[in-house]
Amino acid sequence: MTPLAPLISAFLNQRLPLERRASDHTCEAYAYAFQLLFGYAAERLKVPPCELVLEQLDAPLLVDFLGYLETVRGNSPRSRNIRLAAIRSFMRYVQYRVPAALEQIQCILAIPTKKSETRLIHYLTRDEVQAILDAPDPSTREGLRDRAMLHVCFAAGLRVSELVGIQLTDLVLSPKATLLVRGKGRRERALPLWKEVARALRAWLAVRGEALAPEVFVNARGEAMTRAGFAYILGKHVQTASTRCPSLRDKRVSPHVLRHSCAMMVLAATKDIRKVSLWLGHAGIQTTEMYIHADPTERFEILDALTPPTLRAGRFKAKDKLLASLQSSSLCRAERPNQH
Repeated sequence: MTPLAPLISAFLNQRLPLERRASDHTCEAYAYAFQLLFGYAAERLKVPPCELVLEQLDAPLLVDFLGYLETVRGNSPRSRNIRLAAIRSFMRYVQYRVPAALEQIQCILAIPTKKSETRLIHYLTRDEVQAILDAPDPSTREGLRDRAMLHVCFAAGLRVSELVGIQLTDLVLSPKATLLVRGKGRRERALPLWKEVARALRAWLAVRGEALAPEVFVNARGEAMTRAGFAYILGKHVQTASTRCPSLRDKRVSPHVLRHSCAMMVLAATKDIRKVSLWLGHAGIQTTEMYIHADPTERFEILDALTPPTLRAGRFKAKDKLLASLQSSSLCRAERPNQH
């Protein structure tokens, strides 16, 4: 029997952060996946998680665990596939260290991903975005911070992890304002900033103070802003903006919706999906294609360019006696003069 604890500890503490150079967000997501798995396995096998062995994590148990995620926890197929990706990565790591488990590991690696629905992305109109950006009160310290965060998040099309991870050394405000973004997969990109965004950043930095955290955006305790903290701030200002822009009341606005809104604005302005991919820092153009499906502009252009087939003229004539009598009686009532 092969103890599981040393393997998972080496995978999470050495393999992912040091050898694979995975981001902190990826390491946290993988750790949470195994937290769910070990909790499920421990309850099912009636053993503490620290006493689990590799041989107990066979394909049937993992298939049942994936089904548990969807049926009991209510996870979507996309979330289920993310947990499966973490398990596969761990098993590929283990197969070189425990050759005796190769057959078991091959069965696990053969578990297929589940197809998920491809839905159109949700994004905001220009008026809705403007209402959210105008919601913070610039006469307060928190308002200056929130205004700068919202402007940077939207204008640069940032992921929330990219936004809260911006450090003071990543900003260059003169002679031209630019921002160094450390994106997903440790890919870096340099983005120019609008003058309005640079002005909002300067106003925030003037009142930020000497916080110990190197990040640009900090909370009231001087610590780095968290993803959950920004999501809370965004929700608060969306609620305020909904009084000015009622259409926001029916929309669920997350930090990623701001990123989608930026992408749609760039696509509308440039008509070039490659520039959208470059701005957002996508690894490939295929990821960016979802914005084409959500943009109705090109479909309207196709519709205007086509010549539709003509509609055959004609009038319905009732052949059924009942329908004919009803039609004639309605015509008689219409032609009868008004006696009142």
